[in-house]
Amino acid sequence: MSKIKIDNQEYELDHLSDEVKAQLTSLQFVDSELARLSAQTAILQTARMAYAKALQTALPAVPMGDTIKFS
Repeated sequence: MSKIKIDNQEYELDHLSDEVKAQLTSLQFVDSELARLSAQTAILQTARMAYAKALQTALPAVPMGDTIKFS
């Protein structure tokens, strides 16, 4: 039998209600979506840094700095 540990308490999955199983499924989905979005955010932040560096190279009159703002 499969067990799950929540707040240091072990539960047998087969003994949990359908409502509890549905909540666990929803929680697992949300956790996986948060992980996916976190990875996507890291990718986009890396791309932004590359574009900002390319912009600074293309516009040598722009002083080098960490912040680029658009009006």
